[in-house]
Amino acid sequence: MSTLTISITLFVLSLLIGVIVIGKVPATLHTPLMSGANSIHGVVIVGVILVAADASGVLGLILIFLAALLGTANVVGGYAVTDRMLEMFKSKESKTDKKEDK
Repeated sequence: MSTLTISITLFVLSLLIGVIVIGKVPATLHTPLMSGANSIHGVVIVGVILVAADASGVLGLILIFLAALLGTANVVGGYAVTDRMLEMFKSKESKTDKKEDK
């Protein structure tokens, strides 16, 4: 079998496993788990840095910029959603103290 066939097969199998695993997560846990998973996209940013070292040409630089931009947005979004979810579980006294400090 060729390398391309093996790669496509692994990709499709990982998609199927991902859909099955995410489908079994209850709705109350879905947002915190996904926000944590989005923060793992920091790996994408490391990948962008590694690929940027070998990039040449305008198209390559544009694609690297887009990958860095989207990866960064996903990381920041993951942390923002996590922060909002954790804010929901704080007591009312803690929230009032935080507002008075500002």
